[in-house]
Amino acid sequence: MVYTLCFILFVIGLYGVTCKKNIVKIILGFLIMEYSVNLFLILLGWRKNGVVPIVEPNTVMEYFKTMSVDPLPQAMVLISIVTGLGTLILMVALAIRLYQRYGTFDITEMNRLKK
Repeated sequence: MVYTLCFILFVIGLYGVTCKKNIVKIILGFLIMEYSVNLFLILLGWRKNGVVPIVEPNTVMEYFKTMSVDPLPQAMVLISIVTGLGTLILMVALAIRLYQRYGTFDITEMNRLKK
């Protein structure tokens, strides 16, 4: 069920990117898609039975083994957050420059002003 909600969140972001004409709404669509992918990666790391690849069986860390998650998806999400922040900064800077040049955030209006 939770994976379905991640997919729905991704589809909402994809709708925002493909169907909206405002640059700010397109950027928000990209952010929603990024958050849904990060949530999906974190959910993939959850282990119901406590099977974690870094802990060997028959050790004193049985409690830790039952309460922990896989650390690899968490590391991937941290890297994804940093790269997502970089792309967000680039998209916002590009939107600001487009607004300075055309005076609007509407993509169709920019096409009209270009001709």
